[in-house]
Amino acid sequence: MVTAIIDTAEEVKAIARYIRMSPHKVRRVLDQIRGRSYREALVVLEFMPYRACEPVLKVLRSAVANAEHNNGLDPANLIVSNAFADAGPALKRYRPRAQGRAYQIRKPTCHITVAVAPLVEDA
Repeated sequence: MVTAIIDTAEEVKAIARYIRMSPHKVRRVLDQIRGRSYREALVVLEFMPYRACEPVLKVLRSAVANAEHNNGLDPANLIVSNAFADAGPALKRYRPRAQGRAYQIRKPTCHITVAVAPLVEDA
C-alpha cells in the first residue's frame, strides 16, 4: 500500500494510504523525525514506544529506497525534509446501546507521506 512519487526538486516521496490508525497519533511520531537525518530517524523510530512507528518506518524506508534506486542518491546523506499525516476516510461501525439505540463508532484511517532530500552543505 506504499506508493512512490518523485518530485523534480531532488525531494523524493513515499506515501502509505489507508493506514488503520488515527492521524493524530501518527503525527506525534512524525514530529519527532522531521528534519533529522535518515540514520537518526531510524534510531528514533526503533526505540519509540508507539504503534504508529511501524508504518512510519515502512514509509521512511520506502522513500529512501526510491531516492537510492530512482535518483541515485546516497542514503547516508539524506534528511527527512517533509513528513505529514492526512486524514483518510473513516470506517463507520455501530454499537448496540440501551433501549434499542445504536451508537456510531468511527474507526479513523490516515495517509502518511514522508519526503527525503539530500543534505545541502553550505560551502
